[in-house]
Amino acid sequence: MSRADEIFAQNMRDIMENGFWDTDLNVRPKWEDGTPAHTVKKFGIVNRYNLQEEFPILTMRRTAFKSCVDELLWIWQKKSNNIHDLGSHIWDSWADENGSIGKAYGYQLGVKHQYKEGEFDQVDRVLYDLKHNPASRRIMTNIYNFQDLHEMNLYPCAYSMTFNVTGDTLNGILNQRSNDMLTANNWNVVQYAILLIMMAQVSGLRAGELVHVIADAHIYDRHIPLVKEILDKPRHAAPKLVVDTSIKNFYDFTVDSFQLIDYEYEKLDKKIPVAI
Repeated sequence: MSRADEIFAQNMRDIMENGFWDTDLNVRPKWEDGTPAHTVKKFGIVNRYNLQEEFPILTMRRTAFKSCVDELLWIWQKKSNNIHDLGSHIWDSWADENGSIGKAYGYQLGVKHQYKEGEFDQVDRVLYDLKHNPASRRIMTNIYNFQDLHEMNLYPCAYSMTFNVTGDTLNGILNQRSNDMLTANNWNVVQYAILLIMMAQVSGLRAGELVHVIADAHIYDRHIPLVKEILDKPRHAAPKLVVDTSIKNFYDFTVDSFQLIDYEYEKLDKKIPVAI
């Protein structure tokens, strides 16, 4: 069984059995029919994934690996805030008539800042420090920019990544203010595992542990039957991730630079509704 399956199942059961329901509260998200989208939640979930042991992708249901990587590159490589630069339609509900999601996600990573070593955006600053200052405890990104929140069509959910080098190993902490556990939990884990692997490879390091910190880990009311169905499905061994090791420049990675070998997963024939 995949370790990601085990962690996911533990989280979901804990939330459903011990979580807090916001049914009596006024909530922002709505379903497509206009009904308030209520949740059951747990505060402060912390999960750890050792990337040297296995790649953390679910097998009890499919995680769309290529689409995960495509969105990651859209944010971290292209530093784009326009859905026309994205291969999937996952951001369509938050885009304006021009395809923009406002000053969110990739836009924030691409803004340049002045340092004593020169001018960098957040991604290039991380790459610089991993090569020149690996002992630094300041290698991090943060896209929750309060000054620009009013110009973001969706506030960042996964908002901060902290990188830390121990010997020849690169570890990372992903901080997330909010996580729709059914639709986005493993999606985010897969993405930031790939990011850690990319950053490590181009810096001459090994990818180590990804720590995922979630402030508000929730399951939407209409997702509960789907979660229970998924938790009853069989589980499989984690697939093997193959990366094009010839790539030494972060911006040379493409979706095709990554391949999953022997990815077995259970099918879910029902559509998962997304609260907006």
